[in-house]
Amino acid sequence: MQITLAPWRADDLEVLRRANTAELTRFLGGPEPEEALAQRHAEYLDGESMFRVEGDGVTLGYAGWWEQEHEGAPAYEVGCVIEPAWQGRGVASAVLTEVVRRAVESGDGRPIVGYAHVGNKASHALCRRVGFELEGTGVFPGEDGGAAVEVAVWVIRP
Repeated sequence: MQITLAPWRADDLEVLRRANTAELTRFLGGPEPEEALAQRHAEYLDGESMFRVEGDGVTLGYAGWWEQEHEGAPAYEVGCVIEPAWQGRGVASAVLTEVVRRAVESGDGRPIVGYAHVGNKASHALCRRVGFELEGTGVFPGEDGGAAVEVAVWVIRP
C-alpha cells in the first residue's frame, strides 16, 4: 500500500468526525462536540501542516504538526490518528516518520515534540519506533474543566 499525506481540504471535516469515537479519543479526554470539530477543521484549513492520510486512494486518518512551546522555547508538536481498520499495519509509523521529516525541514532546528497519555502503550511504542526519546512526563489541564491528563513527553532534537 502506498501511503500519502494529502493537503487538508474543505470536505475533510468528515475525517475528523470518523476519528471522533470513544475508541480513538479514550486517551484524549473522549469525543469532542461538533462545534469543537468544526473549529479544529477551520484551523486545519488555515494552516499548511495538517494532512489527510491516504492509502491507495482511501482515507486512513489524519496527521500533522503545529507550533507549540516546549521548555519555554518554540517547538513543533506532532500527532496522527489512524482509523482502527488500518492500525497494526505500519501506517502510523510511516505517517509519523514523514510528518517528523517535514516538520524538521520546515523548522529552524526547533525540537519536535509528541505527547502521549501515560497509559497509551501503543503511542509510546510508536514514538520509540520513529526515533523520539522519552524526556519525562507532564500534565495537561483538562479541557472545559475536565480532569487533567498525565502525558509522557517524547522529543526529537534535530
